[in-house]
Order: sequence, then C-alpha cells, then structure tokens
Amino acid sequence: MPDSAPQAAPQAAPDQQQDLLQQRLLRQIQQQIRAADGALSFDQFMELALYAPGLGYYVAGLPKLGPAGDFVTAPEISPLFGQCLAEQCREVLAVLGGGDLLEFGAGSGALAAAILSFLERHQALPGQYFIVEPSPDLQARQRERLQAQVPESWQRVRWLSAWPSDFSGVVLANEVLDAMPVQRFCIDPQGAPLEVFVSEDGTGESLVEQTGPVRSTGLREAVLALQAQGLVLTPGYCSEINLRLPPWVQALAAAMERGLVLIIDYGYPRSEYYHPQRHTGTLIGHYRHQAEANIFAHLGQQDISAHVDFSALADAALAAGFSLAGYTTQANFLIGCGFDQLMMEALADSQNTQQSLSISAGARQLLLPNAMGERFQVMGLSRGLDDHPWRGFGVRDLRARLGVPGASDA
Repeated sequence: MPDSAPQAAPQAAPDQQQDLLQQRLLRQIQQQIRAADGALSFDQFMELALYAPGLGYYVAGLPKLGPAGDFVTAPEISPLFGQCLAEQCREVLAVLGGGDLLEFGAGSGALAAAILSFLERHQALPGQYFIVEPSPDLQARQRERLQAQVPESWQRVRWLSAWPSDFSGVVLANEVLDAMPVQRFCIDPQGAPLEVFVSEDGTGESLVEQTGPVRSTGLREAVLALQAQGLVLTPGYCSEINLRLPPWVQALAAAMERGLVLIIDYGYPRSEYYHPQRHTGTLIGHYRHQAEANIFAHLGQQDISAHVDFSALADAALAAGFSLAGYTTQANFLIGCGFDQLMMEALADSQNTQQSLSISAGARQLLLPNAMGERFQVMGLSRGLDDHPWRGFGVRDLRARLGVPGASDA
C-alpha cells in the first residue's frame, strides 16, 4: 500500500538546535585561530562570539531580553526610564528647534516605544526616529512592538544599516558600548604588557586564554599609557581595553551636525576601572539571568560584556570634537529629568495595588545604589551647541572624577 503523503524530516528540538549552532560557531572560531597561527586576538574572538553572521549571540535569533532571555535592561524594568530620557530629548529638541532621534541597539524596542509615546502625548515628536540594530530578529521584535504600542507615531521609525549624514538631534546608546569587542592584556613578572589571546585547548572541543607578546596594533602603547598614570603596574594584573572606541566616536562625530549624545552603561572612571583590586578585569558573561565567569561556556548562547571606561570615552569624545556636556550616575540623571514627578503620576494612574507595587519595585531597581542607580553611569556629549545646562546633569555632575583634561564639574 503506497504512503498517503510524504513525511517531513524531523526537526531538531530547541536544545539540540542550540547545540548545533554552538558547534558551528566553535568550528568557525577554530578556523580563525588556526589562520592566526594558533592565537586569535581577544577582540576578534569576541566579535565572532557576539556577531558572527547567523551564529553569534546577537544575530542567531535566540531570546536575549526578558524572562526567556539572559538579562533585562532598564527600559524593560520600568517605562519611567524611557519617560525620563524622553524629557531630556524634549529639552534638546526644543533648544535645536526640532530634529531627529537615533538609538543604537534598540533591544526589544521598549525604550523607543516609551519615548515615542511620551513625546506624542506632549506634542514633541521628532522628525524621525532612527534605529541602528545589527540583529535581524531584534529588528523584527522592535517593529512588532512599535506597531502595537505606538500605532500613530511608529511610522516615523527608520532602521539604518549605516551612519546617517548631517544628523541633528539626540543620539541614545543604552547598554551598547559594553558589548563592543575589547582587547585583553596582562602584566608579566617584569611589569611589561602581554596580550591575551584565544586558543584551542588541545581537545578540539573547547577554547582557552593564553598570553604572549603583544601583536595588536596600539595595545602596547595603550597599556604603557595607563602605566605612566600609575595604573596596571602589578605583575599578574589583567584587564581590558576597548581600542575600537575612538574610531566609533570619530564616526559618530562625523555623522553629527548638532545635538546631544546620551550614553548609558555600567562602568567606571579610569582610576576605578583599573583599581588594583579589580585585577582580573571586568569581563563577564550572562546566561539565563546568571552571571557566568567562563566566557567560553555556552558559546554563542550567552552575552559577553565588559564595563565601560568612561574616562577613555571622554578622551575619545574630546579628541573627536565633542564637548563633554555632563557625567553622572543613572539615579542622578533620572531624578534630574523629573523621575519623582513622573512616578507620582504613574502611581496616581495605577489601576490596583499590584500595579502600584510593580511601579515602586521598578523605581527601586532603577535608582537604588546597590541595583542600577550607581552601577550605571550617564555621559552626555554635545556637538554644535553652546554649553547648555541640560536637566539630566543638574542634580550632580561628576565630570571631575574622570581625570580627563578639559573635563571638570560645571
């Protein structure tokens, strides 16, 4: 008796599919290691682990944000975060007499939705809301969310694959720089810098770090510059340097005519970043809402990030022609943007006790020092504007902590 219909090939279960992706990514990294004479620079490894087409963490289509993902960001914790940023955007657009918004790495789209909703209510919408997002699946999620939550204003959103030109308005980068590939280094027994590479472990099934003479252009000079400031001197000290940061800032400056850049991320001024007690660096993985010290575990399935050296960011910005408009903690910035008033309005509009408790819990997570309030920092970079006292930096400006010439408290 003939078959009634052809049978479809069995599909791999989700865990099996992830294992297959992990193995494919491992093989690709191994090929690059062998092409580099057995030692791949750490930033090249990190770029592959996060962004290898179809396989890297941010582009493979796996859940990243929210309960089903590996971490949550401030916009998912509370819409108050986006509303505060919208207040700062509204002030900038008013000073400019109009303009656009541009968000790097828009995640789930929660921040864009909160900002557009707030600005729409206050009749202060930007001309366009640009999003630069390397992840195709996140682009799809952003589009779906914005269509559902801001149906009147989402048509202003444009996804870009390249920098805009002659941009005027506000640039937002929330938890973007921590995902930039970094170089790793250690200090040898004589106090000289070594580069940290990624190699195979000998079994062909895993990866390991190894140190050797510095190969990467600019890394030795960058470490020696830190040592000239009395930092990273102890033998065995290891940390990271983001050598891709200055070119990124230069490209941003070239694309921008007038406006304000707001960078929100976890990090430290240089003296704290390279503190003697932080002798293993800041690199960390995140997998299913747990910190993962082994960055080779769950390859392609976990986030890998390093804290931001905000002094290095300020140096790069000043060299690129930006003015340093402000630097403070996330808690100070949100309070300066009217967090207390916005929270009171949200509580007044809440429908029940459970909703009020949720609003309060989100506020604590955003503001408390042992949560995100002080761990996250906010830096403002301005271009083509006078030294305007932006409200987000009005509570407490901490520019003097950066230790950067030309950066001081207002």
